[in-house]
Amino acid sequence: MIRLKTEKQIEGIRKSCKMLSAMYRELIPLVKPGVETIEIDRWVRDWIKRAGGKPAFLGYGKPSNPFPAAICISVNSEVIHGIPSKRKIREGDLVGLDCGIDLGGFISDQAVSVEAGRVSREVHGLNVTARECLYRGIAAVRAGHRLLCIAKAVEAHAKARGYGVVRDYCGHGVGLALHEEPQVPNYPHGPNPRMGNGMVFAIEPMVNLGTPNVGVKDDGWTVVTADDKVSAHWEHTVAILNGKTEILTDPVESEPRP
Repeated sequence: MIRLKTEKQIEGIRKSCKMLSAMYRELIPLVKPGVETIEIDRWVRDWIKRAGGKPAFLGYGKPSNPFPAAICISVNSEVIHGIPSKRKIREGDLVGLDCGIDLGGFISDQAVSVEAGRVSREVHGLNVTARECLYRGIAAVRAGHRLLCIAKAVEAHAKARGYGVVRDYCGHGVGLALHEEPQVPNYPHGPNPRMGNGMVFAIEPMVNLGTPNVGVKDDGWTVVTADDKVSAHWEHTVAILNGKTEILTDPVESEPRP
């Protein structure tokens, strides 16, 4: 069942989203060659604690294998859910950052893909297109329209550029829990409810340089491309309130560099 949020609840979710975006504005400049991804996770934990929130991702999942970090860091062929480690970011890496904050029970979710140093033209083109897919999807969010309008917009733009759109994972409702209904796929598939007031969801295109097919590493979390080619991931939390669409997370990402 889709949980429609009240105006007061959306205000709480908005505050969480603004906090998350503020964190990204400070974090993105720190993502550079030579930095261990575990250092980024430590920084994120400290920032969220000082800001008065809680990491929404830390401990999420099955009790037998909870997610062990505050932020997902997925590098190059890692699509989503990458676990921070002593791995050092290298020049030319594409680093996906995905994080959420629990602020008094209100959950935010946002992802960006950061180019470390100077990336190849091929990787840059992918990253630009994935970001464009996100905003094409957001532009399709209108009260009264069907949910799969988002999927059609995302897939059409990515396929026109020759990229693979991940089908095994998708966006989702968010706000009072990290993952809620409805699922928000990036290709036309599944239930197609009308969008309306009180809906809050995360739109998150995952676009691959090659095949859309993916697999999961032995850690049970890290999703990787089946052909080992690079993937880009972008995400915003969006609400429909009083018939209007609002991006609750700030567009903190700068245009990927040429």
